[in-house]
Amino acid sequence: MKKILVSIAAIIALSSSLVANVNNQTGCGLGSLIIKDDSTAIMLALQATTNGIFGNQTFGITSGTLGCKKTQFVMNKQVQEFVASNMDQLAKEIAIGHGESIDTLAELLSVSDKVAFSASLQENYNKIYTSQNVKMADVLDNISITSI
Repeated sequence: MKKILVSIAAIIALSSSLVANVNNQTGCGLGSLIIKDDSTAIMLALQATTNGIFGNQTFGITSGTLGCKKTQFVMNKQVQEFVASNMDQLAKEIAIGHGESIDTLAELLSVSDKVAFSASLQENYNKIYTSQNVKMADVLDNISITSI
């Protein structure tokens, strides 16, 4: 009986943490859900390491679980993974209007006119990157609305 009660308590505790907000610095994933303390660099490193070891951010991003927001715009898994892994570099290249990351993104999205795509991204930079803490899903949604 005790085992059943402990199991039920554990399930309730874990399920309530699945809807919790995640840290903006380490993103979504199991590490951010399990390790709530984000007050020190060590704890942030533990969150990121846990996310990396279990490889669950990709799953969370594509499924919209583990505190990750799923994109509204339907894209393939490669696009989501690429943007999630290259947010900072994409922001820099979109700001200047060209770069390898933009070319790769255009290729993954099957964009035929890469020059127009790059120009559109640059023109809509502030609509794509709406804040310093913008999430990958929002960036993809904003790109789909403004540039594709």
